[in-house]
Order: sequence, then structure tokens, then C-alpha cells
Amino acid sequence: MTSYHIDDVDRKILSFLVNNARMPFLEIARECGISGAAVHQRVRKLETNGVISGSRLIVKPSTLGLNVCAFISLSLSEDNKYPEVVAALKHVPEIVECHFVTGKAALFLKVYCLDNDHLMEILLNTIQRIPYVQSTDTMISLDEAFEREVWVKDYKNTSFRALSK
Repeated sequence: MTSYHIDDVDRKILSFLVNNARMPFLEIARECGISGAAVHQRVRKLETNGVISGSRLIVKPSTLGLNVCAFISLSLSEDNKYPEVVAALKHVPEIVECHFVTGKAALFLKVYCLDNDHLMEILLNTIQRIPYVQSTDTMISLDEAFEREVWVKDYKNTSFRALSK
């Protein structure tokens, strides 16, 4: 297996794309001092090597009436049944993230629901009925203070700021 090393130009390209995935490659090329074709080739190489897994349109859940965001930790009766539980959870459209975690719980979920009644329905009649789910602990988000993509090293003309030493 060969490893792919990201250089300063790749990092600069990534910093622009993280801030605006729709930024034209020619504009990125001007900022980086390289050709548009070079940006295109580098982005393709970043995708091929798994650094970039795609781009996506982000929809604000509340605009769709999904007014409740909750985090649910799941304890399993048998931790080795994790794959079966995850397979069942994939069929619940309200679950937008699922993490296998350390600590008291085995799984940590992020869920969007219409309201608290909808959340209760999902908990009682869907998640807690999945075999091997022993218990759940739910936290409702009152406000999302911020959300962002992974941090990419600071470059001129981006919104990232270098850390002081």
C-alpha cells in the first residue's frame, strides 16, 4: 500500500474547498499560482487517494420541519453484535450519524426528528426494539453553537487562523 503525501499546494486547495466547495478551480488556481488543469488533476488525485470523499449539498434540517436534534447513546447486551445493530440502524432515516465509541455506551447516534413526539416514537418503537439494544440515553440539543468541516492548515485569503505558539 502506497501512502499519499499532501503538500502545501494540496493543503491550500483543500482550505479553499472546505470553505466553499463550489469555488471555481480557475479561481483556486489563481490563488495558488498554478494552472486550472493542475488544480483539477490535484483534486482528482486527492479523491482517488481518499483524502476527499466527495462534496455535498448541506440542507438545514429545520427548513424541512426537523426541529429536534438529539444525541442517543446505545448500550448493547452483547458488544460483538455491533455489526447487526448498525445494519438495523442504517434503515432508520432519522439517524444521520452513527459512531462506535469507547465508554459506557457502544454506539453514539445523531438523530433529527420533527418534534419530541416523533423522537419518542423513534426511540420506543424503532431503536429500542432492535435486537441487542440494551438501553438508550438521549440528550436533546437546545442549540447548535457551530458546525464546521475538518480544519485545514491556515493560508492567506482563507478564514482559517494560525495557532499562536
